[in-house]
Amino acid sequence: MSNADQAGLTWHKSSASGDGADCVEVAMDPELVYLRHSHHGGGPVLAFLHKEWAAFVTGVRNGEFEPPTAPVAAAES
Repeated sequence: MSNADQAGLTWHKSSASGDGADCVEVAMDPELVYLRHSHHGGGPVLAFLHKEWAAFVTGVRNGEFEPPTAPVAAAES
C-alpha cells in the first residue's frame, strides 16, 4: 500500500502500547483492516479481511497465542 493510498485512512494506536518501540497501528475501511508499525508509517502495511481480523482478535482474547509453558521437571527420587 502506497503512502498516497494510506492518506484516506485514520490510524489508531492502542492506549496500552505506551511509547515503546514495538507498537502497531490499525486502520479500517469497509473491506479491509490495515496494520502497520507505528514508528514507520511509510513502511509496509499488512491488510486483512474483517473476518480474518475478527478471528485473530478472538484468538488473542482466548489465549491461543500465549507462549507454551515449560514442562515441569520430574522430581528426582
